[in-house]
Amino acid sequence: MIKNHLSRLLGEKRWTQSRLAQETGIRPSTISDIYNDVAERISLDHLDKICEALDCTTEELLEYVPNAQPRTGKHLILEQHGNRKRS
Repeated sequence: MIKNHLSRLLGEKRWTQSRLAQETGIRPSTISDIYNDVAERISLDHLDKICEALDCTTEELLEYVPNAQPRTGKHLILEQHGNRKRS
């Protein structure tokens, strides 16, 4: 799983989501989705802008934590019509 540390980074800088949106030009709703861990994907352009504004690296913003239940390779579940099914 990917852990998102935007909340912590904003807290350390004492920035609001609104300020990050103003500094980066990213829509406030997109910042909110990332902040609240409901974004399913984040564009590379947005990652670049957030890291530049917060003076951080992607490794400080996002952290990979291995899943308790593997979801790839032999553990990948395919539905009959071929689409991947999330566990």
